[in-house]
Amino acid sequence: MADATQEEIRVHTETYTAFNKLVLFTILWVILLLSSMALGLIAHVGIISLLLGVGGTIALLIGFAVLS
Repeated sequence: MADATQEEIRVHTETYTAFNKLVLFTILWVILLLSSMALGLIAHVGIISLLLGVGGTIALLIGFAVLS
């Protein structure tokens, strides 16, 4: 097995962390999307669903931009 230098380990760790953040964002966004669709289609509260979807997406984007 090849020996990894400290620089390679650091770069790998940064890549792994960034990928984890991307996966977490995607999971949270899909949950937000599905809950907004459920509110709009099943509960018939379209305007609240729209506001939750748009506001939640903006909040997720800002939150993950601040955390990175």
